[in-house]
Amino acid sequence: MTKKIVIVGGGAGGLPLASALGKKLGRAGKADITLVDTCASHIWKPRFHEVATGAIDADLDAVDYRAHARRNHYHFELGRMQGIDREQRKLILAPHCNAEGEEVLPQRSLDYDYLVLAIGSQGNDFNTPGVREHCLFLDSRAQADRFHERFLDLCLRANHRAENLSIAIVGGGATGVELAAEIHHAVALLKLYGHEQLDRSRLQVDVIEAGPSLLPVLKPELAATVKAELEKMGVAVHLDTKVQSADAEGFTTADGRRIDADILVWAAGIKAPPMLAELGLEHNRINQIVVAPTLLSEDPNVFVIGDCCACAMGDNKFIPPRAQSAQQMAKHTAKNLQRLLAGKPLEDFRYRDHGSLVSLSNYTAVGSLMGSLRGGSVFVEGWLARMMYISLYRMHQVALYGWLRTAMLLLAGRFNRLWRPRLKLH
Repeated sequence: MTKKIVIVGGGAGGLPLASALGKKLGRAGKADITLVDTCASHIWKPRFHEVATGAIDADLDAVDYRAHARRNHYHFELGRMQGIDREQRKLILAPHCNAEGEEVLPQRSLDYDYLVLAIGSQGNDFNTPGVREHCLFLDSRAQADRFHERFLDLCLRANHRAENLSIAIVGGGATGVELAAEIHHAVALLKLYGHEQLDRSRLQVDVIEAGPSLLPVLKPELAATVKAELEKMGVAVHLDTKVQSADAEGFTTADGRRIDADILVWAAGIKAPPMLAELGLEHNRINQIVVAPTLLSEDPNVFVIGDCCACAMGDNKFIPPRAQSAQQMAKHTAKNLQRLLAGKPLEDFRYRDHGSLVSLSNYTAVGSLMGSLRGGSVFVEGWLARMMYISLYRMHQVALYGWLRTAMLLLAGRFNRLWRPRLKLH
């Protein structure tokens, strides 16, 4: 009997996993592979800050799940996970409604022999008063689109009135830092497209970080370089600054200061979706499901990968919630599922830190390569780091399309630049 493998979440881990299993098992009829996601298309999450500012057109860069499924021998199901019947091995999907609230698909279930949870993470507001009501997040394509729409509206108004534009970002991690740089780049480009009264001198961007430095994943000297580059652009960086509350006008810090802004963004910390804590599986305080070194949960039929899993790697440390972690987990889980179907024992996952790269838009990039491999890191910055940062996305595309299609997409992108604006303007 053909085994049924259901993957929930088509992000940096789920989509490459579905692609790999479809090519290895689906094509040969050895397994029935189904990918489930709440959206009809995929955008690589590390690029949401570029979608938000219009640096990329998500409609052009998006992967259509149904088309990709057809090419890679798996099935796609549009829906949101509502729960799991672990005894009957059924995934329960909530009713799917359109933008008007009309039910398009009823509640339904999918049978599985093996289930892979890869539903990622969301912003953690740490129960800070006012954040959910007044701040924008960048956890999904819809949220990035919402930021883009509001950003363009405020730029239009600021240009018409010849007034200033202010944006405050809480969180000095990769998302907050990269978004701050992209905002400056976007405003500089908008001046080329009719916003003559708006330039970077009228832009105020604040990055607020509770810790003593930006980007804790980087070495202190690299974090200091990033801070200096942001300040050179005109970004105000507030370190050791904890936000106490948010309201419609801005943030109030723990020491009573006010940081007001037209747009408030929360990019501090992550947590797994709360529903994971209701599945009856062991989980931690941020809802991540605890897994064994094989990436199996305490249920022998449920694997968990990516940001929503807590996988120990020794010394009381856990694998960090990053795109490279999810991609490595996807590759390992694909091999383990093939071993299961072949009657072979599972192998433990070994995380390899390939380092961290942070892009400051078109201005520069900094980071460290190789991470803990060979006992040290190689620091890179400038154009070399920028090229390496871009190559990370190209490698993600290779995992989805293969080398030939990725090369064609790269070529098509070059041609698009000849007649399309350098910024998405609508």
